[in-house]
Amino acid sequence: MIKNTPTSLTKLIDRVKETFPDDEKLQTMFEQCFLNTYETTLKPKEDGTTFVITGDIPAMWLRDSAAQVRPYLIAAEEDEEMANLIEGVVRRQIRYINEDPYANAFNEEPNGNGYQSDQTDMKPIVWERKYEIDSLCYPIQLSYLLWKSTGKTEHFDESFVQAIKNILHVWKTEQEHEEKSSYRFERENVRQSDTLIRDGRGSDTVRTGLTWSAFRPSDDACLYGYLVPANMFAAVVLGYVAEIGEKVLHNEELKTECEQLASEIRMGIEHYALLNHPVHQEMYVYETDGKGGYHLMDDANVPSLLSMPYLGWCDFEDKRYANTRQFLLSRDNPYYYEGKVASGIGSPHTPDHYIWHIALAIQGMTSIEEDERKQILEVMKESEGGTGFMHEGFNTDDPGEFTRDWFSWANSMFSEFVLSLCGLAVKGSPLHKKINC
Repeated sequence: MIKNTPTSLTKLIDRVKETFPDDEKLQTMFEQCFLNTYETTLKPKEDGTTFVITGDIPAMWLRDSAAQVRPYLIAAEEDEEMANLIEGVVRRQIRYINEDPYANAFNEEPNGNGYQSDQTDMKPIVWERKYEIDSLCYPIQLSYLLWKSTGKTEHFDESFVQAIKNILHVWKTEQEHEEKSSYRFERENVRQSDTLIRDGRGSDTVRTGLTWSAFRPSDDACLYGYLVPANMFAAVVLGYVAEIGEKVLHNEELKTECEQLASEIRMGIEHYALLNHPVHQEMYVYETDGKGGYHLMDDANVPSLLSMPYLGWCDFEDKRYANTRQFLLSRDNPYYYEGKVASGIGSPHTPDHYIWHIALAIQGMTSIEEDERKQILEVMKESEGGTGFMHEGFNTDDPGEFTRDWFSWANSMFSEFVLSLCGLAVKGSPLHKKINC
């Protein structure tokens, strides 16, 4: 792992100290969380790629690894070595997608570690093969933001194009999961959320234009097959690929294909994912099946409904988002919890009345109210459980009770939130546009 702290990261640490000169606890927490990913989870390889562990699990999740390094893109604007390190993350993600676009987590080498006994098409390089739409979205987002932050385009090579072709094939196939998909997943002797029903096929769906997902970004199985925030994310990153196709690759065919699929997904969301709630009015559902079934909730993991403007699906002041947000941050959301110390969104992945620092960071970054952002910051400072780090979930009554004491994604999300309060965000991201309006 890397030991020396580059000047570009030190400058950002100093920026936080300048913005919050009298808040020593925040200064200490930010420095600790901000450097955690860099110092403990990144492993540059001789082949020019970068392997990234999640923290307490020695595997590389496509989703987590992108989110873990995202705040460092701000440093990469002026630090070529940092830019190269992040490019290495992208290149390894692209390599993994070309190995298996249905897998969510990978080994450093083809050593057969992980869940090799799962009933699915496993390979020694794959740690886990839970198919999640967002696992394919995040590498596209990271590659796009790397370009916008640094001007680098070397990673848009033949391997990248092949990965995009693989992603498009998967997403189109999964628009008709029942008829066309060969993906199956079963895990024995586990809770229902860790496996798929119907002999590994998952819940029944009909064609809607949306693309099917087996699992949520929590790695929990979807109750209904069309995960709405993940489809929103897919539509956004397809727009990124269309832009890359036009401006970098000069590939009109790729641009058109991405725009067409994005249009189908957007139309599917408009037709099947909106609900007139008796209290909150027109809002988005979390999951649907195209047959009238839907799920009203949100999960702390991103993509979430709470993260819609952060991902770029809509404006931060969008009316439907405001209605949805009102629902999500109320007791009508079955995973919104209130306690003596904190309130926020949790997950069926963690115990009852546990909320997530990731969701708090998203709540803060998507808020248009300064008072709410300040309140979220104070909650995060008071819920570190005496460790100075962020965690997965924590007890709303006692933050000393938490899951995962080494969870790099949460530390990075906290860091990105704090940097946004300092007027800093990743170039090309919706958050950057919000801050600089």
